Amino acid sequence: MAGLAVSGTQVSYIGQDCRQIPEHLGRDCGHFAKRLDLSFNLLRSLEGLSAFGSLEELILDNNLLGNDLVLPGLPRLHTLSLNKNQITDLECLLDHLAEVTPALEYLSLLGNVACPNELVSLEKDEEDYKRYRCFVLHKLPNLKFLDARKVTRQEREEALVRGAFMKVVKPKVSSDSAASSPECHYTPLPGASRDLTSHRGVLGKCHYVYYGKNSEGNRFIRDDQL
Repeated sequence: MAGLAVSGTQVSYIGQDCRQIPEHLGRDCGHFAKRLDLSFNLLRSLEGLSAFGSLEELILDNNLLGNDLVLPGLPRLHTLSLNKNQITDLECLLDHLAEVTPALEYLSLLGNVACPNELVSLEKDEEDYKRYRCFVLHKLPNLKFLDARKVTRQEREEALVRGAFMKVVKPKVSSDSAASSPECHYTPLPGASRDLTSHRGVLGKCHYVYYGKNSEGNRFIRDDQL
């Protein structure tokens, strides 16, 4: 098979631009492969991976895998590399991995939006990445390595205490609300304050939590700015 390299229990099928795992690859190698490298392809699905039930290492770097990624049950898998794919939903991925890869010890997600660092956005910094690691270790406490770093005792202890609170919560827009008022623009102020001819004071409460490096803290607002 062109592009196929086999060395003992290690199987590589790299840079073949395949969009799915070839059926004959699983048929010919699935029964003995313990390490499978499918890097630098165009994979959007992992259908066919169930033929590799004895995998211990799986390398899927530089593909097109997204949030709909589905792995079969791989009870022996201890190493999973998903660098440079299209994964954005971190929690969904971690919940799935906790279910299907119970022996996982090494995970790498560098180059995905779900892994916040300067590889994917210059707006991200070390604090963003630390929070990410804390949340990952909360979800997958048995990890020994995350990305290119060994998990430290301090990180593990922090994940036990704070990991559940490191999740990034994204606001959800109701489809009904969007349909009923498509021209409505967001404003942080109550509706009574939108009349520029009205000089009444408006009192309101806003629960807002900011996580990031660009916080400006509390600011004073004059009456003529309302």
